[in-house]
Amino acid sequence: MTRSTDRRLMYAAGTPPTNGNRSVGVVAIDAVPIYRDGLSALVTRTPGLHWAGHAATHHAAMQLCEQARPDVVLIDSGIDPNCHLTRLLHTGDATLTIVVLVRDAARNPAYLAGILAAGARAAVPRNADSRRVIEAVRRAHLERRYVDPALAPLATRPKRRPATDDGQPPRVAGPAMPLSRREYQVLQLVAEGLENSAIAKMLFLSVETVRTHVKSILRKLSARDRTHAVTTAFRHGLLIPESCTDGADLAPLPQRK
Repeated sequence: MTRSTDRRLMYAAGTPPTNGNRSVGVVAIDAVPIYRDGLSALVTRTPGLHWAGHAATHHAAMQLCEQARPDVVLIDSGIDPNCHLTRLLHTGDATLTIVVLVRDAARNPAYLAGILAAGARAAVPRNADSRRVIEAVRRAHLERRYVDPALAPLATRPKRRPATDDGQPPRVAGPAMPLSRREYQVLQLVAEGLENSAIAKMLFLSVETVRTHVKSILRKLSARDRTHAVTTAFRHGLLIPESCTDGADLAPLPQRK
């Protein structure tokens, strides 16, 4: 297969077990190398699971899920504070089992309600022990819904709130995502300083298609130019500062068949 040009995306080496039962492919979206390594080791030694790779940014995460087609994706809440990545991945593949690893700073009812509404199937504390993480992966994949007991009190159904003027219930998640999945990918690459031609090569699009996406991004964000669009996206939480998602650059390996 064509090797990805995003150095923050990595496929796992090796092959999954072939014992007659299909193993469950797991990927992780996390910017901390040592934490990713720990998840990789945990999944690799667990019967019935196999490690399918990892990514450290939203764009790389979407690429990874599109190309590796995992069954389960583990997402660090620090990389997805406004639930945008969870929503985009769920929109792209409703069968994908998304398990959010919740940091202490995100342990509140609003965030739990937000990720579950965005399409997450499970939530478990990021500092949980290995047994609980594996239980979350297995139960979420089989039962399609699991909340770790430590988080369950925060995920109980809240009391009904007054409806807004348009009759809709109030929002519980972060800022809205006005961009499509592809526009969001293009915006992230624009934020990294890539020109249209480089973005086109990375996303396997024509330059004209990228140009059309950029125009749509500017219109939706009411931005004067690319720089203004990126600034606006950071200001409104559509993009996450590099300090929140920084991780080591990784050389991609061929995708396992």
